[in-house]
Amino acid sequence: MRILVIEDDPVLSNGLQVGLGLSGATVDRVETCVDARAALATSGFDAVVLDIMLPDGSGLDVLREMRKAGDCTPVLLLTALDETPDRIRGLDSGADDYLGKPFDLDELAARVRAIARRNSGRAAPVMILGGLVVEPSSLSATLDGSVLTLSRREFAVLSTLMERPGTIRSKTEIEDRLYGWQEEIESNAVEVHIHNLRGKVGRETIETVRGLGYRMRMTP
Repeated sequence: MRILVIEDDPVLSNGLQVGLGLSGATVDRVETCVDARAALATSGFDAVVLDIMLPDGSGLDVLREMRKAGDCTPVLLLTALDETPDRIRGLDSGADDYLGKPFDLDELAARVRAIARRNSGRAAPVMILGGLVVEPSSLSATLDGSVLTLSRREFAVLSTLMERPGTIRSKTEIEDRLYGWQEEIESNAVEVHIHNLRGKVGRETIETVRGLGYRMRMTP
């Protein structure tokens, strides 16, 4: 999952990047409305964590602009303004969830997973395909009851494919889940991860669609 954090407090922003990263996400962060608009216009995200009080304006304006433009990326508002009218205003502006400061990082990560899951059309927190079970909350996967040993990026690739079995995911889509802005993309990283995953979940489980990308083979 790739997340955009829009927060001007550098300590909090860095903590969110590290904490959400430990939960398996790739996190990019900006500090202003201007940079947030640029990021949203140039990159695709699975979720946005948005502070309301930003140095150059209100995060609610960014949120309203997103929704007016048809951007349905799930948004969790994060703010010190936690009175009921503030929550109502945020939700009515198009937010998917709301969390007041101070907050528990584990709860925030769970809420982000929930809004991203709903946006992708999944209700269940666990992804299952035949004997393969993937649990994003614990960064774990099992095959026929046996625990799979996966690297963080292998898990990210597998989760991306498991979100919509049978749907082709391009190499670029998968790379977007693996790398943030500051990370160098290795030219054959996706191919290497796919190769390793096939050795763990079965060669026939992940299909290569030549010229288009990869998909999970639907079980009969």
